[in-house]
Amino acid sequence: MLENLSPSWLILSEGFRKPAWLLLAKRITDLVASFLALLVLWPLFVLVAIATMLESGRPILFRQERTGMKGRSFEILKFRSMRQDAEENGPVWASQGDRRITGVGRFIRKYRIDELPQLFNVLRGDMSIVGPRPERPFFCELLAEKIPFYNLRHYMRPGITGWAQVKYQYSASVEETKTKLEHDLFYVKHFSLVLDLAIIFETVRVMLNGHGSK
Repeated sequence: MLENLSPSWLILSEGFRKPAWLLLAKRITDLVASFLALLVLWPLFVLVAIATMLESGRPILFRQERTGMKGRSFEILKFRSMRQDAEENGPVWASQGDRRITGVGRFIRKYRIDELPQLFNVLRGDMSIVGPRPERPFFCELLAEKIPFYNLRHYMRPGITGWAQVKYQYSASVEETKTKLEHDLFYVKHFSLVLDLAIIFETVRVMLNGHGSK
């Protein structure tokens, strides 16, 4: 709980200091897992690309600036799930029943298929398989002003999936983001390859039942 945290506790906590060998092992695991996943999933990529093009044309991929490890920005890749004019009036969180989402988009968002191109982000070193979800710089600045310790989630590479994604719902407000941050800090403190493996298995279950998507 954020209310129970203090700066001195965070500074002295050993959980926020990870040995170099563990971070290296995580990176090697990410490279191997993302490469193998791309080999297996390429037919699905082709099907989604064709369906998206037939429904709403190009582009197939959606590119957007996100905040990564140590606050560095990068361009995230996703299958486009919204209309091309979805944010003509500025950044907006997705909501339940969002009318900007296309028919194909609703399906691929429900089963998290839209996130799969981020495997290329993992290969490039922007992301990890497991970690806190990367947020847009616009929202990061807003949330850092309203939520204490928010920037600590940038201690590690952001992930395609994470502890908050499998244990909490999609966040679309400051209060919900605060709860997700508590999950993210729990992950950062207790990170291990075993925990990553457990999160991946749980993610597969979440993908299959479509839980928590918007």
